[in-house]
Amino acid sequence: METQTFSKVDLAVVFENHRRKALELKNSTAQERIAKLLKFKEAVISNIDNVYEVLYKDYKKPKEEASETDSIIVEIDHVIKNLEKWMTPQTVPTPEDLGGEKTVSKIILEPKGVCLFLTPWNYPILLTFRPLVSCVAAGNTVIIKPSELTPHSSNLIKKIVESVFSEDEVFVMEGGAEVASELLELPFNHVFYTGGTRVGKIVMKAAANHMASVTMELGGKCPSIIDDSADFADAAGKIVWTKFYNCGQTCITTDYILVSENRKDEFIGHLREAIETIYGVDGPGVESSKYGRLVNNNHYQRVKRLLEDALENGATLVAGGKTNDEENYISPTLLDDIDPNLAIMKEEIFGPLLPVLTYKSLDDAIDFVNSHDQPLALYVYGKDKAVWDKVINSTTAGGSVINHTFMHYFSPYLPFGGVGPSGMGRGNGYSGFLDFCNQRPILEMA
Repeated sequence: METQTFSKVDLAVVFENHRRKALELKNSTAQERIAKLLKFKEAVISNIDNVYEVLYKDYKKPKEEASETDSIIVEIDHVIKNLEKWMTPQTVPTPEDLGGEKTVSKIILEPKGVCLFLTPWNYPILLTFRPLVSCVAAGNTVIIKPSELTPHSSNLIKKIVESVFSEDEVFVMEGGAEVASELLELPFNHVFYTGGTRVGKIVMKAAANHMASVTMELGGKCPSIIDDSADFADAAGKIVWTKFYNCGQTCITTDYILVSENRKDEFIGHLREAIETIYGVDGPGVESSKYGRLVNNNHYQRVKRLLEDALENGATLVAGGKTNDEENYISPTLLDDIDPNLAIMKEEIFGPLLPVLTYKSLDDAIDFVNSHDQPLALYVYGKDKAVWDKVINSTTAGGSVINHTFMHYFSPYLPFGGVGPSGMGRGNGYSGFLDFCNQRPILEMA
């Protein structure tokens, strides 16, 4: 597929056009922004079938898992409903020594200016367009560099954007790492990056050269802690469904399970049963059109090496483990007897491998989680509220769900993002709107 490329001179022209447009948009009204969001919503809805098509072309993502537009539409509706209220200056009290009631103190939310999006391949439409809603609602301009690993999706992103926005407000530039590097040389006001921590550090360093603020939506190893009070069948079903959705390529899915050593075999039995119920005794099969693939052969080989290394070093294959090099296919795989020092426990898996580890006491599980980087998400399954509270109060994570996995992302009322190595900044709803705003204090003294 051909992609549009630009020289550094062309990029500079695009950027300057955006800088001028940003000054104009600074004073745009809520109704003007809402009109754009409504047009954007219409474009998203009219392209739903195209979204299914490009996601399948890029990595055989089944239609059952390709409904990325649903959350975008929910986000647009939520923002439209609340934008006028969000944009209204907030009046706050004034200390007596600054004039008290004679002085007016308020906070206005102004756009940050020209933004850069570097967006990922695992949910290319959703993870480009949902933050775009917040960015446009806040009155910014944005240049988007979608992932080159999903070229059909990137091209559709470009077509949808061009049908809604002028080039000096939202501009999509396709290309690879070299394009991202050229873009990062420009003095953007804000950079929004979704991807891995290694590249995230490179993006942060580049943004620091221009003192640009950043939103980093990264990843990490997200645990699911299973308390003995949990409904094991229910927990196993939810974990299996969310883990192997999108072939495991979800940054907030369960990366590994912690279950008490006394109940491990029982829980593994429920996990195996859930896998067989959803995917069949032999897995979905390489010919299946209802199970995704790893995005490319490089990524496939990386995940396959994690599997092979684990098995060569004492791990037990409980279910799955089938691979096909030509199809970038790895069946839903369940692993037991995992040494915490193996490679599979040292990096984010981002594929259909599910390791099960054990703990003797809940304190041991908490200590294990806290001995690693703060995850993007942490999940607790159980009926005992005291256990929920203990885990939540004793750990740190970007977000958490009790008795399910990754559902918090879908609420426009909850902020989404990481902490420490798993990210910074917050997206979705009002939090996403704020992330693209400068909160400017105004003191009107008599």
